[in-house]
Amino acid sequence: MENSRIYTMKFSKVYPLLIQKAERKNRTKQEVDAIIFWLTGYDENGLTQQIQNDSDFKTFFEKAPCVNPDYIKIKGTICGVRVEQIEDPLVRLVRSLDKMIDELAKGKAVEKILGK
Repeated sequence: MENSRIYTMKFSKVYPLLIQKAERKNRTKQEVDAIIFWLTGYDENGLTQQIQNDSDFKTFFEKAPCVNPDYIKIKGTICGVRVEQIEDPLVRLVRSLDKMIDELAKGKAVEKILGK
């Protein structure tokens, strides 16, 4: 996917899809939120505000209180691309989030996912 498209994708449109992906595998919105909180430093209020503001991914991550520096330890393939080989920091963050939600949907415990 072209990087500029990722920058302008609305987080508020993707967020329900992340929850649906997890819930299809009997995981919860709270688990999805825990991953987002870990990655971005947002709390419930901050996340809600970003959704209500209809922020795009660029704004969502730029306004994140504290992007967890351990996100660079996330490895694996998402959409046929190795996460650790993505050079664009924003695209890597978006793909890292997607990879973490994929692992959640595959049954991996949140604690193990966040321990990366």
